[in-house]
Amino acid sequence: MEQKVNDILAGIIHPETERNIIESGMVESVTAREDKIVVVLRFQKARDPFANRIKSLAEKLLAEAFPAAADNILVAIKEAAPKAPQPKRESTTVKVGKIIAIASGKGGVGKSTVTANLALTLRNMGYRVGLLDADIYGPSQPKMFGCEGYLPDAVQEDGQDYIVPAQSQDIELMSIGFFIQPNDALMWRGAMATSALKQLLHQTLWGGLDFLLIDMPPGTGDIHLTILSEIKLDGAVIVSTPQQVAVADVVRGVEMFRHEQVGVPVLGVVENMAWFTPKELPNNRYYIFGKGGAKDYAEQAGVDFLGEIPLIQSIMEGGETGTPSVENDKEVEKYYLEIAEKMICKL
Repeated sequence: MEQKVNDILAGIIHPETERNIIESGMVESVTAREDKIVVVLRFQKARDPFANRIKSLAEKLLAEAFPAAADNILVAIKEAAPKAPQPKRESTTVKVGKIIAIASGKGGVGKSTVTANLALTLRNMGYRVGLLDADIYGPSQPKMFGCEGYLPDAVQEDGQDYIVPAQSQDIELMSIGFFIQPNDALMWRGAMATSALKQLLHQTLWGGLDFLLIDMPPGTGDIHLTILSEIKLDGAVIVSTPQQVAVADVVRGVEMFRHEQVGVPVLGVVENMAWFTPKELPNNRYYIFGKGGAKDYAEQAGVDFLGEIPLIQSIMEGGETGTPSVENDKEVEKYYLEIAEKMICKL
């Protein structure tokens, strides 16, 4: 008789697994007599949404097959205990003193170069500095710091997995570029990109940093919203070039951080590629991209103007050779030092 009960139960399919409850091992025990049938069903998860439905169907089918026992059929349900809530992972950014976003309204204004050189300037001032390359679609910091071949290790601490950042020129560096081939185009949907960024934000094993600079993607979009919602920024620095079209993009960047629902302090504006001075004519300045547009906007908008950075060949060469120019060009460092000092003063 018990075999016949099992055969009937084998006709019941769990809608989620699409397997019958005998094959799934959900029938824990069957006790069958002519006048009484007891079936114990064990579900693998707590509060299975199909439990009552399967119980009712089993009772109905058994009552039809065994009319003598129809009034004495019991189908009992056992469910797995609810899983204990997992402790919320604490973001590794809690160990960082100040987190600063370096942003730009558009691409091509030298934001990543400014970020790299500013990181080294802060290091030269005696601070412990980390740099997160959040430009998911065009990571450039691995090349700028000469560590494109770095493969991040994973370590466990207190049962949690963490990602070990690269160390280059006493800067802790993390980038999505470490996880992809340099030639790969990142054709990622927004959800994939933001998920990857969240891991880098919260699982990178930063040391006790004084500053973490985040090299933001250009513009305003999903990646920016992710960063703003995931961590508390202490401030934002906006990079622009002097021409008016770039300044118009700066307005969008500044207003994004200033928005009442965001409330990130804008520490100031940096005007990059402000002028060009040939080495052989050190007193000459050529304003190739216009003059003072970002500085004028900063005054109008009530935002601090942090400084100007001229077009200097060593800055371009530093980004290509893996050693940002602040590392070995004192002429370049003086411009970044002025910006860093003003930024720290604002903080």
